[in-house]
Amino acid sequence: MRAARLIKMVLLLQSRPSMTAAELARELQVSERTVTRDAQALSEAGVPVYADRGRAGGYRLIGGYRTRLTGLARGEAEALFLSGVPGALREMGLQDAASAARLKVSAALLPSLRDASRTAAQRFHLDAPNWFREPRTPELLPAVADAVWDDRLVTARYRRGEEQVERRLEPYGLVLKAGVWYLCARVAGQGSFRVYRIDRFTAVQAAGERFERAADFDLPAFWEERAEQFARSILRARVVVRLSPEGVRRLPHAVDPLSAREALEEADAPDAAGWVRVSLPVESEEVAHTQLTALGAEAEVLEPSSLRERFAEEAARLAELYRR
Repeated sequence: MRAARLIKMVLLLQSRPSMTAAELARELQVSERTVTRDAQALSEAGVPVYADRGRAGGYRLIGGYRTRLTGLARGEAEALFLSGVPGALREMGLQDAASAARLKVSAALLPSLRDASRTAAQRFHLDAPNWFREPRTPELLPAVADAVWDDRLVTARYRRGEEQVERRLEPYGLVLKAGVWYLCARVAGQGSFRVYRIDRFTAVQAAGERFERAADFDLPAFWEERAEQFARSILRARVVVRLSPEGVRRLPHAVDPLSAREALEEADAPDAAGWVRVSLPVESEEVAHTQLTALGAEAEVLEPSSLRERFAEEAARLAELYRR
């Protein structure tokens, strides 16, 4: 365990000019005191770790010290080759660069590990788009990706409803969600971050100057928060439903998982027959009807009355149809 941590510490210091004890502790998930002890152990082992004192101090490697990747285990090497998404790299125009990088990593590995790329590819494959949707690569994606990598300002024109809007953007990061590409960006000179669908861009022009990234911006955390906000924003109505034990089990598969989780967490206690009453957030009565139909007789709509009457009428029509 400690040996793996020491190797990671060396690689972190090798990849950056300097790191504070707090930064290393956060990356290695240990205390700053452990970082100090690990740095001392590396120094005693001949690794030239140097500690700068003072407010601007930190740890760094001196003398151009470099380590090789001979410490990789097979599982680590295979995971390394799984870290890229071939389709996404191709769409961003990075396929050649990724291929060259894999060749260089392979050349640095021990001979016994050089088949890691093949063994990983034969065991795992990521197919990002949804079923029944033909994936389309936005024409302007490579240009946007270049600006993201280079921290370069862009002037983008995009469709918003029936009109076209032009904005000067600081492009922070790209997200591929269910086959759709999104740009997380900030309007130049403004503080808030926004999300744009790349396939709605009609023109992208990179500027000559770069922008300074906010040091505290965390793309995965930002996307997770925005995705949850979006999911909640479309759940504008509520329906009250009684669910059988089987209905409770099947509810997360029939409706939005966030909606199901919220409803079941706040559900009433089961009655004598095991049925529970829940208040379910939904997008609309129309959507609720479509989703809850999948539960059949395992769900009874209580409110609103208009939706309950709709289910009753449909049940009567079905009974008549099958009676014939």
